[in-house]
Amino acid sequence: MRRVAVVCATLTAGAVALAACSKKDETGASAGDAPAAAATAPAAMTAPPRRKPGLWSHTVQTAGMSQSTKVCLDEDTDAKMTVWGQAASKEMCSEQSFAPAPGGFTFRSVCNMGSSGTITSNGSVTGDFGSAYTVKVKSSTAGAASAQMNGEHDMTLTARWEGPCPAGMKGGDVKVQIPGGPEMTINMEQMTAMQAGGRK
Repeated sequence: MRRVAVVCATLTAGAVALAACSKKDETGASAGDAPAAAATAPAAMTAPPRRKPGLWSHTVQTAGMSQSTKVCLDEDTDAKMTVWGQAASKEMCSEQSFAPAPGGFTFRSVCNMGSSGTITSNGSVTGDFGSAYTVKVKSSTAGAASAQMNGEHDMTLTARWEGPCPAGMKGGDVKVQIPGGPEMTINMEQMTAMQAGGRK
């Protein structure tokens, strides 16, 4: 049971609670309208470029631990999820900004993630959203229900496109292997809804 708690805390403090809020593309363009964008950002950006739909492998390294997951993205969930794997409604974030940088972009966010605390994040993204990218982020968490999630955290996320989503996985589904235990499937949008409920 402790193993499960540690893995869930890693997912929350890493992929979940790093927390800039992604917005839908205001132009209304879909992921199928153009090739996946490289991480070289335009001069004025309000959100990261879209990622290629399909199955992405994510490896999160934080606090001396490493956790690998498989994330299924479709057009709808990509519009709602950040490049580091979290779906978060815009109501959760009091601040978010993106700026172009060599080979990618930088970001800053302040988001209230309910029982996961308020997370202030500063980071960078480099790579290509059609094949592979890397996220590096420093975050500060306060007010989390789990004491080990509070404080300063460094995280590196590496993501690689693996191909189409397999049968049985829908957009927003995340498969995670519990060390010494079963493989679990978590839907990020459902998790976000639970976090939003925890803020009330």
